[in-house]
Amino acid sequence: MANRIAFFRRADWLHAGRITAYARIFVAVLVLAAIGWVAASKGLIDPAGHPIGTDFLDVYAAGLMARAGHAAQAYDWQAHGAVEASIVAFDGYYGWHYPPMFLFLAEPLAALPYLAALGLYLAATFALYLAAMPMLAPRPASAATSWPAAAPLWWAAGFPAVFVNLGHGQNGFLTTALLAGGLASMPKRPIVAGVLFGCLAYKPQFAVLIPVALLAGRQWKTFAVAAVTAGLLALASLAVFGPDTWRAFFASLQTTRTIVLEQGATGWPKIVSAFSAVRILGGGIAAAYAVQTATTLVAVAAVAWVWVRRPNSALAAGLTALAVPLTTPYVLDYDLMVLAPAVVLLARSGLETGFRPWEKLCLALVTLSPLIARAIGTGLGLPIVPEILLLTLAVFLRRMGDDPESRAPQQPG
Repeated sequence: MANRIAFFRRADWLHAGRITAYARIFVAVLVLAAIGWVAASKGLIDPAGHPIGTDFLDVYAAGLMARAGHAAQAYDWQAHGAVEASIVAFDGYYGWHYPPMFLFLAEPLAALPYLAALGLYLAATFALYLAAMPMLAPRPASAATSWPAAAPLWWAAGFPAVFVNLGHGQNGFLTTALLAGGLASMPKRPIVAGVLFGCLAYKPQFAVLIPVALLAGRQWKTFAVAAVTAGLLALASLAVFGPDTWRAFFASLQTTRTIVLEQGATGWPKIVSAFSAVRILGGGIAAAYAVQTATTLVAVAAVAWVWVRRPNSALAAGLTALAVPLTTPYVLDYDLMVLAPAVVLLARSGLETGFRPWEKLCLALVTLSPLIARAIGTGLGLPIVPEILLLTLAVFLRRMGDDPESRAPQQPG
């Protein structure tokens, strides 16, 4: 028994070379699975009876409506659903819940045939994600043997959430690229970081922690540029798509909150927030909001504390990425792409300073969580993601005193 406990406590078998090999295997399996899935599809319907790219259908339909001059109607479920049905006949509906500035991406994509638009969207955003990750976690000069040169790239490509995001045709690659790119750019290129953070306004629930980190870390220039960028995107969308589009967006929020979130139309196991965890376990809406509020406050406090003490450190960046899914009641398994920076930066820190007992197991759990959360939630009725993220948050906080980079004072940007 002691040997079995030690196997997981120390996890010496989980070293950088093996993780890189696992990532390569996962990438190979992913490519073969994607080819097989598309080959087994009939027209635009995949073997599971869903449109290929599933959630991308709502983006494409909204883009078609914007191109036709009816952008505001994208927030009308009946009108938007009719456009989806005209693209591909299936039994279901994928709602459009994004702010109008996301139409700047949806509209030009809709100029292409559906499959071409889907392929371009996923390929381009995946490339941005792969470009951002090595910037965030470059190879340390002191880790010539323990840190393989291509490790960040392979770990990013082989992160299990990549499979979930690809299957849903979702925007996790774009969100993570903007977040990772902003965190990587901030120390030396604060203006670039501000622009990238400002573009996260297209997914506002994932941008909550950015102002907290920037203000706590005294990153005034980045904060100002991010605010201006978000404001300009909003004004540009107002000018291009009209004020009716923004009015329709705000009017749709109540329906989205009631049906999609509180009633769980998306499916509780697919939602991986603290709010959903309470609902899966049989709790009511009031209790779910209370637990979600407490979880959000913990995440905000942790990010603020870290950025006050260690602004621009690698672990502060990783903790911020980790905390993002904890702050919103509506986060789905494919959104856990944003955990990739946290995983890579925690692994980098461990390789440089050594891993404490159980840290590798925690790292493995947070890495696998996007792939297994829905199955465990559906099959066993157990929500696992909030608990894993809070545990990993504690690991980051404990590590702050061990990381050489985090001890060095940083200059505000």
